[in-house]
Amino acid sequence: MKVEDEYLDVLQNIELGIIRVFRADRSLLDLDAKDAVAALIHHYRAEQEQRNPPPMRLGDKARLIFDSVLPICEWRMGRKGPLVPAELGSPPADPNTLEDIGTCLRRIQKSIDFWNKRNGRQGYLSFVAPYVP
Repeated sequence: MKVEDEYLDVLQNIELGIIRVFRADRSLLDLDAKDAVAALIHHYRAEQEQRNPPPMRLGDKARLIFDSVLPICEWRMGRKGPLVPAELGSPPADPNTLEDIGTCLRRIQKSIDFWNKRNGRQGYLSFVAPYVP
């Protein structure tokens, strides 16, 4: 089964976090999203391996995306943490695993690469934005 089919709701939630930042700052680039998603992947991989996450060297814009998406990922896993966007509602009845979140982040990473190569510096962000409420 394709990641998009199995985890559509998770992918949409994560992309909501990315696009919220893009809508607030239209100078955001796919590279900022790519850096933030890579940092999230490293963060959760470290957790899976039961070690401390590596120090992140993120630019200001990538940090905004990271800070927007991290609470959404935590919420998807049924964890209590920072506030999540109100439009997400109640925590999921069937929380996702670390592996699920990693799979979704890697899929978004591939999507960023694809749309950036196809449509330029904001190719991914411009492609996804119309699909996110």
